[in-house]
Amino acid sequence: MAALAALPAGLAAQEAVDRLGLPGPLAFDGTEYRLAWSAQPNPTYYKQEYLPADETVTDYTRMVLVELIAGGLDVAGAAKAQVDTLNQRKGKDPLVQMALIRNAPTGEILLDFLISQKNPWGEFTVEWNAYRYVPRGDGVMLFAISRRAYGNAAAKAFLARLKTERPADIAKLARYEIPRLRLQGDSQQAGSPSPPSYGRK
Repeated sequence: MAALAALPAGLAAQEAVDRLGLPGPLAFDGTEYRLAWSAQPNPTYYKQEYLPADETVTDYTRMVLVELIAGGLDVAGAAKAQVDTLNQRKGKDPLVQMALIRNAPTGEILLDFLISQKNPWGEFTVEWNAYRYVPRGDGVMLFAISRRAYGNAAAKAFLARLKTERPADIAKLARYEIPRLRLQGDSQQAGSPSPPSYGRK
């Protein structure tokens, strides 16, 4: 997941491999996102990141993420793990905020959160993410959007825009028709047949 994770040198430049049957491009809110990075940290965990054509993984401003845990973890467990990670940041990150929305009929959860990181020169990177967790058998699929700004001036403007853009982006993500995934040799597909209706909890 994005979440200001630092990529090892050269990792972002390696060829992305589509392991989810989702080569892209993906269209979200009028922008096309192309597969830019992928990884399989373990046999059941798949990660793919998509960017506009003019952006890179290491300094992106807009990203779409698709992840799959193919068993052993449900939607509630995946969301709780992210919430726990965010709570652990609170002592060192002054901007941490989060909100969680549950969709009881579909079993989905939508978690959005704000985090930041300051470099040695006192300049902030701020990142806002919205994670939509979708049940898939005994596992979970993540479809997410991520936004970033770099430097104090850009971060200030980003936070001001977020006040109005956040509700609209959350609504777009909630309505988005989740793409179908197809693992090699896997007969099960993941995705939402129709946009769900969320209620806050």
